[in-house]
Amino acid sequence: MSISGDDPVTTAQNPHASFIESLGDFTRQHRAGHWSGTFAQFMEQVLPRMPQQVARSSHQYIWDMIRATCTDDGEGHFRCRLFGDDLFGIDDAIDRVVDYFKAAAAGSEVGRRLLLLLGPPSGGKSTLVILLKRALEEYSHTDDGALYGIAGCPVHESPLHLVPHTMRASCRNTYGIDISGEVCPHCRARLEDQYGGDFMQMPVERFFVSEAGRSGIGTYAPHDPTTADLADLVGSVDLSKVAQYGDEGDPRAWSWSGAVYAASRGVLEMIEILKVKREFLYLLLTLTQEKNVKVSRFPLIYLDETILAHTNLAEFRKFLQESENEALLDRMVIIQVPYTLNYKEEARIYKKLISSAAPAFRDVHLDPHVLHAAAVFAILSRIQDGDEKEVELVRKVRIHANEEVDGVNRADVRRIKEKDKAPDEGLAGVSPRFVINALSNAIIQSNRKSLSTMDLLLALKDGIESDARIDPKKKRKWVDYLVLTRKDFYNRWVKEDVHKALFVSFEQEAQDLLNKYLDEVEAMLDNRQIKDPITNEERRPDERFLRAVEEKIHISESGKQSFRQEVVRKAMGAYKRGTKFSLESHLQLNDAVQQYLFEQRRDVLRLVSSAKRPDDDIRTKISAVEKRLVDEYGYDSHSAREALNYVTTLLAQE
Repeated sequence: MSISGDDPVTTAQNPHASFIESLGDFTRQHRAGHWSGTFAQFMEQVLPRMPQQVARSSHQYIWDMIRATCTDDGEGHFRCRLFGDDLFGIDDAIDRVVDYFKAAAAGSEVGRRLLLLLGPPSGGKSTLVILLKRALEEYSHTDDGALYGIAGCPVHESPLHLVPHTMRASCRNTYGIDISGEVCPHCRARLEDQYGGDFMQMPVERFFVSEAGRSGIGTYAPHDPTTADLADLVGSVDLSKVAQYGDEGDPRAWSWSGAVYAASRGVLEMIEILKVKREFLYLLLTLTQEKNVKVSRFPLIYLDETILAHTNLAEFRKFLQESENEALLDRMVIIQVPYTLNYKEEARIYKKLISSAAPAFRDVHLDPHVLHAAAVFAILSRIQDGDEKEVELVRKVRIHANEEVDGVNRADVRRIKEKDKAPDEGLAGVSPRFVINALSNAIIQSNRKSLSTMDLLLALKDGIESDARIDPKKKRKWVDYLVLTRKDFYNRWVKEDVHKALFVSFEQEAQDLLNKYLDEVEAMLDNRQIKDPITNEERRPDERFLRAVEEKIHISESGKQSFRQEVVRKAMGAYKRGTKFSLESHLQLNDAVQQYLFEQRRDVLRLVSSAKRPDDDIRTKISAVEKRLVDEYGYDSHSAREALNYVTTLLAQE
């Protein structure tokens, strides 16, 4: 069979061919759009088509990229595909980052501030920056993201810098754009030496953002402060070229390898920025404020770039204690990136991390509550508990997960979620890395390709107790959180699963219970006797049975009459329409019958772990429950059996 990219059938049948074709498409897309020419050709061919795009600042360029990946919900709130698949539960922080670029692109003073992301380890700061950098690289290959610079310029500066100051007002009147910036010393020397000052002959080319190619993205990571050198940021004299040009002051003899030059027209990422020397910070803040850098032997070098820094809380608190840093803080826009307090979003983080792990980890089956249980534990450690009781902590976890909680109205939800009521919530506690480490250890130690929630909770307990960094008081508290996770979350989840699976196995019994309830209610409302199906004797309606069912869904004594009348009305309506009144006909009554039947069939569950051999009928039903847990609720055969055994133990304790 021949492999052809033009044959959709072949492509669909052969994933290898499909991938090869997509690689070819990627190559063609990233090869297309190259342009080069003189400045005169640039002014004739490029600028008239896209004057506003050509004149964009770095903030405007990043904002346009973000807008290209976002949708507006109509209320000014952006949903960004850029972050949606990798960052979970930190929407507020993402919104503030987006707002920063929106304001900076509009020309506000915010654009003259360094953006500092502040948060605990493994909170998403680095991932957010990485996503922005990767998106910039892709955007620069699109038509809307085209960037043009002077060819051979070490800072990829805009060709518009070649327009003389005396003609910039005329350029504004002609194209509607403002030009900021000066020709860099390197290009000024080339202009005089190679082109005799004729700037119309200066070469211009389209360039693409590339971190690996040091084009539009620069990255600086701190090392030993005692040996750190400003040359890492701004370069130094290249002694190998001094002999060629004869002067250390010649810009062509300068090594333009500093991170600030690589980041020109794009983003400079400063990792753990507060660990650098103070002179580094002043240089960066001057660059942000004035858009220029001063190095020895040269006039001011104009650089347009966005400085995006991140640091952890420990370094920031140390920085705050030094009064001389107030001026520096005043020139920063600080955005907190806390841990999420929504356990459902936290579980998505674990799922993403596992999906990118080694196949040996990905192939291990996790029962459906493993990640959520781990996430609940993490959230409990991040919430400020103070003197609150366990029940209040559980309520707060559920509220942060947007679950309905009895007795909590919308005003209470807003109060609990307001950051000013608990400013440090989400800034400390268990990190996703801690949980993933415990999960990895549990997988390694397990002989099976299956991991249950109880396996994970035990692994977390072992991780807490063996971690020398955690003080004993915190260890005891975190172990208590594990108990709370099991007792108030996992127990409820696993009982609901078994409950539902068991209920389907006893559908006929459930329907019989529904019919019995209807018969008893009708007799009660008609004030008549009812014939006992076993003894055939007349008797009064069984009020105890009716209340036992109704109490499962919290129908009060005073409200039972209206509830019963409503059930009968619905049953009569179904009868008149010629349809059967089934459990699906009344959701509340369906829940009540399910719970009542579950209580009545505890004996069946107890037989799961009993030494007594169950009869064929019971064994068949138990097998059906296990199969349904596997087929419909995300268990495998091992974890389904474990869940049944665990619920049996819980029932025995009640």
